Amino acid sequence: MKFRRQRLEQVEVNLTPLIDVVFLLLIFFMVSTTFTKETHLSIDLPEASGENSPDALEMIEILINEGGAYTINAQRLVDRELRTLKSAIQQISEGDTSLPLVITADAQAPHQSVVRAMDAAGQMGFVHLSITTMQPRAEEN
Repeated sequence: MKFRRQRLEQVEVNLTPLIDVVFLLLIFFMVSTTFTKETHLSIDLPEASGENSPDALEMIEILINEGGAYTINAQRLVDRELRTLKSAIQQISEGDTSLPLVITADAQAPHQSVVRAMDAAGQMGFVHLSITTMQPRAEEN
């Protein structure tokens, strides 16, 4: 018995559909990706053992007491809300975000109050932000 050998067809791989799928995936990911611009707040933290910085003629000073209440340039705020803080800063700065902003917080002040003040300054565009510290006492022997 003689079996006929079947003729082998040459197998071809068509890459066109594969390339189309890859390009469609690329376009999908490019369209669905959101590009966010993160704002970074530049903070100048004074050294605790360093020299005192010279006083600026015009600056905004935010005082935070141990209960978390705000006082801006000797004007006490009615509440601790972010919108109240931002409107008070806007009113005092008159839109000038180049003014230095100093945050002075009590050692027992809630961390959230300090973060809220920094957040308000960052949202408004202030870049010259300082946090005051107290020089350590000399140890007595």
